[in-house]
Amino acid sequence: MKKITLIMFGLIQTFAFSQTQDLTTLAAGDHVGMNALFDDKDNLYGYVSLYSYGKSGDKTKKFEYVILDKNLNPVANKEFEGDITAASYLGYVDFKGQIILKPSMMDYSLVKSKEVFTPVSMVIDPKTNSITRKIYYDYLENGSFKEINEPKSWKEQRKENRDEKKEKGYNYVSAVGELKEGGYFAVEYKDYGKYENSNSLMRFDDNKKEIWRYKYNTDGSKKLYTTLSVLERDENYMYCILKKVNDKQKTFNLMVLDMKTGKETSNKPITGLSDDTIDNIESFYSNYRKLDNDKTFDDKVVLLGRNYDDSESVGFARMVLNKSDFSVDMKAINYEPNISAFLPKVDKYGMVESGYMLQTKDMYFMNDGSVGILSEKYKPAGQYNAPKTTDLVYIYTDKDFKVKNVQVFEKEKSKWVNSDYLFSQYLNGGKDVVFFYRDYQKDEVTRQKRWNLFINTIIDGKFKQEIIPISEKDNYAVTPYVGKEGYILLREYNEKEKFNKIRLEKLNY
Repeated sequence: MKKITLIMFGLIQTFAFSQTQDLTTLAAGDHVGMNALFDDKDNLYGYVSLYSYGKSGDKTKKFEYVILDKNLNPVANKEFEGDITAASYLGYVDFKGQIILKPSMMDYSLVKSKEVFTPVSMVIDPKTNSITRKIYYDYLENGSFKEINEPKSWKEQRKENRDEKKEKGYNYVSAVGELKEGGYFAVEYKDYGKYENSNSLMRFDDNKKEIWRYKYNTDGSKKLYTTLSVLERDENYMYCILKKVNDKQKTFNLMVLDMKTGKETSNKPITGLSDDTIDNIESFYSNYRKLDNDKTFDDKVVLLGRNYDDSESVGFARMVLNKSDFSVDMKAINYEPNISAFLPKVDKYGMVESGYMLQTKDMYFMNDGSVGILSEKYKPAGQYNAPKTTDLVYIYTDKDFKVKNVQVFEKEKSKWVNSDYLFSQYLNGGKDVVFFYRDYQKDEVTRQKRWNLFINTIIDGKFKQEIIPISEKDNYAVTPYVGKEGYILLREYNEKEKFNKIRLEKLNY
């Protein structure tokens, strides 16, 4: 679970323990970003801090990375040549244990508009502290692979697409990725603009020789077509939702492909909830932001989506995919009557008092199949009114996806801030969870307002809250961020004084 929103505010507090690092002294370049790195089990690996030295060539820009371990000790650094259109990078750890620097922002200032291109990712090998450009492959319509060394400009790509569409009547689209088990995986289809067809999934060995091919939607049209969404895969199987559309009629199946042969191992209907609910179960958007709405366990995959009635969201739906027998369990809870039994002010569509709505901020998946859903009361901006947020609402469900309880965390109204929620982390190997939020409260004695940081743990199903008082400090902004288990990272920043320090503070849970 890597759902982190950075909120800037000042902090004065004495903690039990602290580890610090000055980001301004780690490299000579301009600091352009830092983010946490997680391994494939969602455990904190460390941090990567990025620095820019500006333009170094016609198409290049000089950067430097510094890798910190989870105790904030610098363990590696190196300068490298990135693409000139990259403003900064976000790091992540791939299945090989490599650190990938993926461009996170574009820089249009150093190239002409006709020369703009998408910057490529960089690959750090932690064992050798070497960095190289990520190698990309194109799978061509003639069945061959082509290595992409230099990205084409957006203008060139648009012209090629127009010319191909004019010549063939469609655009051939493909994508290639590496597999943890070895070799490559590719998808392909023909894009006619208003519809697509001739879709294939393909697996290749390390030498790019085709092992198997699964074809679908061969003759797809505007009204009659098939789509396939990959939910999860492991070394043995690929779990997919196969949707077939015939005009306005839809059917859904859980299709399981054998990863070694590409043959169907199972193909069972998915029923029990509305078409809109099943159609959107694989993704969850809230306030235009995509939330991490699934978690894979050894024996199952659990997803949380919205429950729809006549195209309106009326609650939440949980899908559990059992890996042992490829069965699917679909269940739903609605605002009325399930959640309103604990929160009487909520209506059928998640609206609460005074024009506020329940806006989902996060979700937590436990190994028994239970899900926790955290929402915030949010009122959108009006013509003459600022957007506002107030109380947080936590919905407890059990392993059968029934509402056990709803807990309201009362907090002061915030204006112009889309959320007072900060971030969350799993604890104890994913069995428990902690989440953080802030509140701006008036002191009962001094009557002055100050920030409070709220640390909320759910361990063995039991809730505990710790409150840390905070206040403004001389124009120094402090940002809470994810730290190793039992700690929180605080970044103290003052641009005018070139002050940029991070520290780990021990928490009492």
